[in-house]
Amino acid sequence: MPQAGAGRDSLVSREAMEIYLASDVIDLHIDSFTWTRIFGYDITARHGHGLLGARFYSQVDLPRIREAHITGGIWVITTNPLRPDVNRAQVFAENLARLRAIFDGCPKDVAFVRTASDYREARAKGLHAAFIGIQGGNAVDANVDLLTSDIVRVTLVHLSNSRLGTTSAPGGGNDGLTRAGKDFVRVLNDKKIFVDLAHINRRGFFDAMAVHDRDKPVVVTHTGVSGAHRHWRNLDDDQLRAIADTGGTIGVVFHSPFLGGSLWGCQADRIVMHLDHIVKTVGEDFASLGSDWDGAIVTPRDMPTCLELPRLVQCMLDRGWNAARIHKVLGKNWLRVLAQLRP
Repeated sequence: MPQAGAGRDSLVSREAMEIYLASDVIDLHIDSFTWTRIFGYDITARHGHGLLGARFYSQVDLPRIREAHITGGIWVITTNPLRPDVNRAQVFAENLARLRAIFDGCPKDVAFVRTASDYREARAKGLHAAFIGIQGGNAVDANVDLLTSDIVRVTLVHLSNSRLGTTSAPGGGNDGLTRAGKDFVRVLNDKKIFVDLAHINRRGFFDAMAVHDRDKPVVVTHTGVSGAHRHWRNLDDDQLRAIADTGGTIGVVFHSPFLGGSLWGCQADRIVMHLDHIVKTVGEDFASLGSDWDGAIVTPRDMPTCLELPRLVQCMLDRGWNAARIHKVLGKNWLRVLAQLRP
């Protein structure tokens, strides 16, 4: 089994390291493939901190994922909002094939997975379990036949409005989810693809909850929480309760401004502060990790890349968390939710 990159880190105690290495460590939102598409960033090669000191990009790649003992992750295909509707579905299909080919080309390190049983099989083989998600449902809303079991979850909207609904980003407006968006939620339910309510505005969030199948969990894969830091990007306590009521989970993002830090960075404990608020509000079964690594984010400066992830466990221990709670947040909560929809 690969050893975590921070194994000799003076900031990480032996207890923290042992808990980390004994955990399923699963990230709900990895955005590195965007840089592959833009300028050919090779996620199969080991990189350093890049030109910007691991700000915005060069935070993960598959060799570092393995070194950091990250056992699973949702690798996303992000929709280009400027791409014309006429070829958006075709481009998505090409990107899906390209990302699948990258994973298939690394059989000693990666297994492409769709279900909880797939994950367990990959884990037993010591492989990184790679799920695929979509950020921006308008990639496929014109051709929902592209929504196969290869896709584990879809973020309905991203940083701009679409015919599906309204973004939470400034200037998006207050219109919520459209009729097409509500129909799209129903399609995702029928196909057993997780509805991801990251990025949608508050009205759209509750519009989606109103039409979502009550027997299926809803997720928010990468977000902050307003109870820890008020921000347009973050969820309020009513939204946390709504997700928990479905049995879903909330992944906390690693972007400093959403966490309450500056554009230049913060400390890793800010992430745990947001996780802790989720735990105190709805319980320890509904918090997960959703870094948004390489999603043009600025990570905590004491945890710039995935290699320093064990420092997060140290922050959890410093707040008095026990090992059982830490295991849940690092991966078990996502596996519970995944097994509900895709055993």
